[in-house]
Amino acid sequence: MSKPTVVLLHGVGLDHTMWEPTAALLADRFTVLAPDLPGHGTRPPVHDGVTLAELAAGVADGIPAGSHLVGFSLGALVAQYVALHRPELVATLTSVSSVCARTAEERASVLDRLRTAEADFPASAAASLKRWYDGTGVAADQVARTEATLLANDTGSFLSCYRVFATADAELAPDLPAIAVPALAVTGEHDPGSTPEMTRRLAAALPDCRAEIVPGARHMLPVERPEAFTDRLTTFIGECAHV
Repeated sequence: MSKPTVVLLHGVGLDHTMWEPTAALLADRFTVLAPDLPGHGTRPPVHDGVTLAELAAGVADGIPAGSHLVGFSLGALVAQYVALHRPELVATLTSVSSVCARTAEERASVLDRLRTAEADFPASAAASLKRWYDGTGVAADQVARTEATLLANDTGSFLSCYRVFATADAELAPDLPAIAVPALAVTGEHDPGSTPEMTRRLAAALPDCRAEIVPGARHMLPVERPEAFTDRLTTFIGECAHV
């Protein structure tokens, strides 16, 4: 019997390598796919003004029907879009460290981070690393790998994708109640951008979604706490699909 498929979609400015700790824990039970989003990793840069629909179309053809779809941060918005528009591909939906229906204050904060990135991309990358990893105990070599991935981005392409991250939750919000598949929304207790409140907001918006908050964790949950994240993911999938 073939193993069920889990598809892992990374965040803005990152690539498939962020999933390596998680993928290693899933590999015995699942076929694990971790594509790069358009404009990231091995993919060519995206054009200015790229849309969430285009980012989703850039990965949808590589998602087998009936997959367990997992998205992190920007990847969570992409995954939600796929679940809305290509529901045949999605058996379950897991949104990790996802924003949802930002308030005016939350929108202003992310747009301020976008302006910082536009003005000084290396400083923006350094601020992201501090926000994601300070106080987490993640090994220095892992932080350095994340830094190298961020700094390898084509700046214009990164900014285009970051604009999607900063704005697409407003586009998605009215349609979230139409996502019919079983869903999990999970984030770290101390995530300053994709907050526990946003995770609860997302769980409330979806018809069949549970919220899970991982104590003590920050934004890079799959890197910082891969065992805790994987435990929650596999428990959820097992309950939904009897894997």
